[in-house]
Amino acid sequence: MLYARRNNLPHARLGVVAAKRFAPRAVTRNTIKRATRELFRQASLPAVDCIVRLSRPVNTKRDAATNSALKTALRAELTQLFAFLPNAPAFARK
Repeated sequence: MLYARRNNLPHARLGVVAAKRFAPRAVTRNTIKRATRELFRQASLPAVDCIVRLSRPVNTKRDAATNSALKTALRAELTQLFAFLPNAPAFARK
């Protein structure tokens, strides 16, 4: 889920919330944060404050901590969310 609101700064800012109940392994949470920050830096965004938050479970303790399918799905979802940003002044996107 992406929350965004315009700010009065000359640049965009990012916050990432990866709750333990949705991604129980620290490795998974850190991978999510790293991928989000990487895509945020690569995107040319307007002056907005963005918060990216997990809204459903990513994996369990029995699953692998990270895998290529998780990284690919995460990148696709984040690219879609960040592409939506320039159009609206204040919104929440699921």
